[in-house]
Amino acid sequence: MTDRKPCRVCNFTRQKSYGLVVPSLDELKTKGSESLGFSSAESVSVVLEDDGTIVEDQAYFLCLPLNTKFMLLHKKESWSPVRRMDGGTAWMARDSMVLDADTVDASSAAAPWWSLAQQLKQDLASIILMSETELQTLVDAPCPDLAFALGFQEKKAEDLQQTLQGVLDRREEERQSKELLQLYLKAAEKEEGQQKESSQASQEGAAEVEVDGMEVDSASGFISRTLMVLKGKTSPETRLSTEDLQMVVTRGVEAMEQVLGWDRTRTSALLQACEAELTGRLQQVQAVQSIRSNAQLDSSVHSAEEAAKTPAQGSN
Repeated sequence: MTDRKPCRVCNFTRQKSYGLVVPSLDELKTKGSESLGFSSAESVSVVLEDDGTIVEDQAYFLCLPLNTKFMLLHKKESWSPVRRMDGGTAWMARDSMVLDADTVDASSAAAPWWSLAQQLKQDLASIILMSETELQTLVDAPCPDLAFALGFQEKKAEDLQQTLQGVLDRREEERQSKELLQLYLKAAEKEEGQQKESSQASQEGAAEVEVDGMEVDSASGFISRTLMVLKGKTSPETRLSTEDLQMVVTRGVEAMEQVLGWDRTRTSALLQACEAELTGRLQQVQAVQSIRSNAQLDSSVHSAEEAAKTPAQGSN
């Protein structure tokens, strides 16, 4: 017959502790649950009280020294190390829902993140309703203290903070995408207006060689208004339509020297400015098109996921 082994058991708050003499690990679970007031229908796991090592093997149980202290845990409970304050004279115990006010560090309880941690402890889904400021407060909280407040192991609390930071990062990306889209729409409206003006001027020039003093240069193919803009002194490239910019860049330095009557250096500088402006506009359009494509893809994926989650309607 297996020798009976003296040992001690406690619950996960360490507020209850009992001495037992049992011959096996199964007997430890049975008698320990009875002593701690656990329901016989609930399964329990056994860990070493001092370091949280899981004890599942009968042979390992028998190898442990006499009077080893074990902790019995329910399914949703987890081991955590002992925390002390006041030089070790007061033990900080944690309950499944409410912390004893006498054992809570006053500085922690007064911290802004403490009340938020208590909300999460009661309902983790309350994260959805938290503002960005509240989420950032939880991210900035000391990880060991947050773990203690939530009743988590420190690694789990660290994972939670990383998840919250990811939520904040995604919200910031969404905000920047919206701002970029607004800038694109404004630029598109402005460019559309410039193109309409250019088209109207071209149509009027085709019907009449001279309209309000604006003539078409048959040699260059540019409307006189465009030539006036090109010869302007203050950033002429920003006042041209995309179509005009493409025409200027395509003509090249030599052709534009003859059109403008300038020297090579001045003409080259103008063409470089026009090319940079054209490149910037095209990059902006490509960026917004990419945003729209991603948004459409995300919408399609979301719709597919929602459709997959919806159960098929069957007949009764």
